[in-house]
Amino acid sequence: MKFWSLLLLLCPIVATAAPVLVKQVTQSEDGLVIPYQEYRLDNGLTLLLNTDKSDPVVHVEMTYHVGSAREEPEQTGFAHFFEHMMFQGSKHVADQEHFRLINEAGGTMNGTTNQDRTNYFQTVPANHLEKVLWLEADRMGFLLEAVSQQKFEIQRDTVKNERGQRIDNQPYGLVGERMGELLYPRDHPYSWQPIGYVEDLDRVNVEHLKAFFTRWYGPNNATLVISGDFDTQQTLDWVEKYFGSIPTGPEVTSDKPQPATLSASRYQTLVDSRIRMPMLYVSYPTVWLGHKDEAALDVLANVLGGGKSSLLYQELVETGKAVSAGAGHYCAELACTLSVWAYSNPSEDGSLAPLKAEVDRIVGELAERGIKKADVDKAVTELRANLILGLDSTKGKARQLALGQVLKDDPLFAINAWRQLAQTTPKQVTAVYQQYLQNQPAAVLSVVPTDKNDWQVAKPNYVTPERELPTTEEQIVANVPDRQIKDDFDRSQMPVAADPVTIKVPTLWQDTLGNNIQLQGIVNDEIPAVSIILAFPGGQRSEKPEQIGLASLTADMMNQGTERLSSGEFSEALERLGASVSVSNGFYTNLINITTMTETLPQTLALVEELLLKPGFREQDFKQVKTRALESMAQSRHQPSWLAQQAFRQLMYGNTRMGLPDEGRTAQVEAITLEQVRDYYQRYYNPANGHVLIAGDVEQAQAKQDFAFLTQWQGQAANMPEVEVNPQPGKPGIYIVDVPGAVQSVLRVGHRALPIDATGPFFHANLMNFNLGGNFNSRINQNLREDKGYTYGANSYFTGNRDAGVFLVATDVRGDVTAEAIKNILQEFKQFEKEGPSKAELAYLRSSYSQQDALAYETLSNKAGFLLQLAMMELSPDYLEQQQKIVSDVDAKALTKLAKQWLNPSNMVIVVVGDKAKLEKSLSELHLPLHDFVIE
Repeated sequence: MKFWSLLLLLCPIVATAAPVLVKQVTQSEDGLVIPYQEYRLDNGLTLLLNTDKSDPVVHVEMTYHVGSAREEPEQTGFAHFFEHMMFQGSKHVADQEHFRLINEAGGTMNGTTNQDRTNYFQTVPANHLEKVLWLEADRMGFLLEAVSQQKFEIQRDTVKNERGQRIDNQPYGLVGERMGELLYPRDHPYSWQPIGYVEDLDRVNVEHLKAFFTRWYGPNNATLVISGDFDTQQTLDWVEKYFGSIPTGPEVTSDKPQPATLSASRYQTLVDSRIRMPMLYVSYPTVWLGHKDEAALDVLANVLGGGKSSLLYQELVETGKAVSAGAGHYCAELACTLSVWAYSNPSEDGSLAPLKAEVDRIVGELAERGIKKADVDKAVTELRANLILGLDSTKGKARQLALGQVLKDDPLFAINAWRQLAQTTPKQVTAVYQQYLQNQPAAVLSVVPTDKNDWQVAKPNYVTPERELPTTEEQIVANVPDRQIKDDFDRSQMPVAADPVTIKVPTLWQDTLGNNIQLQGIVNDEIPAVSIILAFPGGQRSEKPEQIGLASLTADMMNQGTERLSSGEFSEALERLGASVSVSNGFYTNLINITTMTETLPQTLALVEELLLKPGFREQDFKQVKTRALESMAQSRHQPSWLAQQAFRQLMYGNTRMGLPDEGRTAQVEAITLEQVRDYYQRYYNPANGHVLIAGDVEQAQAKQDFAFLTQWQGQAANMPEVEVNPQPGKPGIYIVDVPGAVQSVLRVGHRALPIDATGPFFHANLMNFNLGGNFNSRINQNLREDKGYTYGANSYFTGNRDAGVFLVATDVRGDVTAEAIKNILQEFKQFEKEGPSKAELAYLRSSYSQQDALAYETLSNKAGFLLQLAMMELSPDYLEQQQKIVSDVDAKALTKLAKQWLNPSNMVIVVVGDKAKLEKSLSELHLPLHDFVIE
């Protein structure tokens, strides 16, 4: 039965009562808890409140128990499509106003759809809570009054563009879709992806949308979570005011679990012209979310492929039999799968059959190896750390509460699942291994490059049934009940924000160690964890011209363990502490990022000390690391977004370090030796003149003692070379990077501009850009996405480093509108250059900037990032106050002057990554110089 043919009864309008308290949780025996109060409204809306006054922000999350699993088999993608429509205005909120109001408040917002639920969320300074509740209530109660065929058509184009950008034009983008079709029968709700099929989107109309809303978007199918700094009674009054009179929707019941069932293994092959590395993907059907075996299966997946210490990584990646490998147990409301993946090395033997044989061997030998208590303990520790770190923000807490309530009627489901994991025994893990993996059938997908079918695991033995689609477009008229919502207030009046919140920059402490090692910290005990960044002078700028890529390769080698501990042993030691340590590099620095629980900080830093002072640098590791790096570099050349980025960099900076790929070029990386890596490490991992940045539950005196090991480094501080900055080599015009068969074109439009600063010309230029392309409601995004339907999104920005920078527009557009998109971008430049921002745009800029700092310091990673910015740019902590003064003083005349300086269309370098054969004629009609371009 079609959902729109259901009888939708109109509930009688009755006087509403205050939300009823259903449950209150404040603490737990083991200390792991998200305190909350659960309320229920007369209309069925569930309300969860979590008070957190550590920052002057609130997070509001509305989750509806409807995802792609609620769709009809011939109307796929509708839940996700509807997510887009929920941002298109409602009766009392104009088109695009939701985005504008949240941005203007200094907040952030978005929505997501998966198989089981759709959620809408916003984080704002606490004084804007009532406004957010008004917005959410208006689209729940009054969306259909604002729906139009025009909005429907524009968002349909936007969803198609999203699918093109994320699925059809991406390497491995179709893997999820093919695996769903391989695992489940055609009428199973997980056999299609939330993005849906294009032919279904083309067939539906606005009446289908109205019916979908009426069926699923009632308050009784929704959970509203509010986390942050609010007054409980005032918030309850607001929720009742704005949501209480919205009538209950049709009854919604939870679907029964439907795990996949396979009588024999199924094999299929996906030929992908956008890939280089063949991929093996194997999925074993298991249980469903909340099943008693879920925890044991999680442990099993962790043992098989959960990180560098796992069986798959050690026996496939470390031995060079695979470039990458892993496993995971993925659970949804109706079904779960334990999936294994691995990438073969096309430079040696890309065949997937030997790789599948190795995977089968590893899975089979697990019967003899057995499951150890240490395996369970490691998984328990990792999950606990992840849970604690996830509670570092109002968003993290609200997300956990919402998902648990919606899918399992238990707001603390994630925490309770961890408790179940903590009680799991090796015997239970062995039992699920025998039941779900050992000698069990699986869905096996081979993903191979064009003309490499001989690399597939086996000949396909399963043909996905054809979809049964209507032969003609079905015309419907949605049965929308006449919901007379009676209020004793005027909903058209938007609530006025309360007095602005007080934004406090975190208190900093500073100290020094040894050879000018700067320590900076922020003490925060909200969660028992610490986030640390070690930043040492070096990075890409320190590479010799003939050794481009050495900084990246050295960082990769630093991640391979110590003299005492192999890569897997080092990783396992960290996992048992619930910690993570990763080495990377930037343009000016080499970085070590550390996250750990406070209770295990000493043990974690002992491992960091060992890594820094006695890295492994084994020949065998070097061979494998270089192989993986080269294969990754080769694969990136198949990525349209990478091609566009690199082409633009070359045209901006030429053959200087800033114009070359971060990871280097193939020939140079192939020539790098292990001795060169050791030499680079000795020169540029010296802590002298470096920074130690600490945010979390550790005091200054303790931190200085903990990091005293940095003074043990032997050797002189390296001299940093000057950064080479030449004039822009690329002349204005269009440069085509040919990708035959591309369904979209990736565009980069811009020119050289300014080095980065915090309060100078760079900051002023970005203020100018704010309304041009710097936010969702900016002119360029509204033009290309909302007005024309050319793209999933478009933005512009100034970016750079301390020595140079660029201005650019970035977007992916439909291939058939490439020339028109470029023309519209250039027209927006001309218009803004001529007129500058309007009075309303200037007010929007000031409002957004004046309040956004309320969200800037919420998490430990936010705080550590703030410290890194202060250190790298040598800023005073009061630079944010300086920025606020600049924003309050800037006027339209100054911004228009900057627009004339930076937005001249005749100065623009335009990179187009797409199908040249289809684009060349239309691009030539733009009457701009046209060049073929090849990435060096």
